[in-house]
Amino acid sequence: MASASRQVAGGRRRQTHWGFARACLAYTTPAPGPISGHPLHKGVKPAISRQEDIVATGTPDHKDAIRLYARLGYASRGIVYLLVGGLAALAVFGQGGQTEGSRGALERLLAAPFGKVLLGLIALGLLGYAMWRSIQAIKDTDGHGTDAKGVAIRTGLSISAITHTLLAFYAASLIFRLGASSDSGGSQGTVSWLFEQPFGRYLVAAVGACIIGAGVAHCIKGAKAKFDKHFAMPNATKRWAYPVCRFGLIIRGVVFLIVGGFFMIAAYHVNANEAGGTEEVFSFLRDQAFGQWLLAFVALGLFAFGAYSVLAAVYRRINPDL
Repeated sequence: MASASRQVAGGRRRQTHWGFARACLAYTTPAPGPISGHPLHKGVKPAISRQEDIVATGTPDHKDAIRLYARLGYASRGIVYLLVGGLAALAVFGQGGQTEGSRGALERLLAAPFGKVLLGLIALGLLGYAMWRSIQAIKDTDGHGTDAKGVAIRTGLSISAITHTLLAFYAASLIFRLGASSDSGGSQGTVSWLFEQPFGRYLVAAVGACIIGAGVAHCIKGAKAKFDKHFAMPNATKRWAYPVCRFGLIIRGVVFLIVGGFFMIAAYHVNANEAGGTEEVFSFLRDQAFGQWLLAFVALGLFAFGAYSVLAAVYRRINPDL
């Protein structure tokens, strides 16, 4: 009897050990995805689907630095647009704001407590964003390809890198040169310089066409929520964040369409004064029928785009690998 009892107890212990091993194996083995055909997983996307989004346990390397710098860049771009949209909304509702572009918003930041420190951080972040845009364009980290559409998108990423680099240097210049005016540069200054080049008129028209193309791309990206494939965001957050992101992208696209139209008109009349940026878009909308309502709508949209950029700083997958 004692021997039989020991055999039964040993068998139970072996079953317990095998059960624990199977549980560990089930925990560490990836669950089948939508391709597996399992009914419980049909249509379900994992929150994190790429190796680069898994927190590394080893020593940080240059890729981790790139990810961190890129996230700081998204956050800095978000702060700029939160300022632009917020100031315009305050102006519409008579609360002391101003309808200004990104440069004007940065100038206003000087009056804030620790304004120079904030400007320095934003300048650093915008350089990080420009760096990440350059990597996206050169390495094709998002897999756009080399066909006509892919080349157009990667060219737009390169232009974005240039414009945010210029904005970063402008922010840095404000730290050492108080009272700088955004009128000395911006869209009209760029167009004036382009007119001085060979075939300047056509260069301005080409820039306008590129801006219009970027506007269309933003509208499509927002309408179809194409940013979803790059986000690792919990479903509970998606419910409120995605409508904000889509609205912000579409409104920024509309602003780009209007700015591109300004460039095309400037090229047609060979007049740099007819070009403009976000600030001129605000003025244009204010002069239309129901202008205050249109201005408020666009201001809220740019504020939403700022929120989208901040969310991208937290949830976007960033893969600097080749």
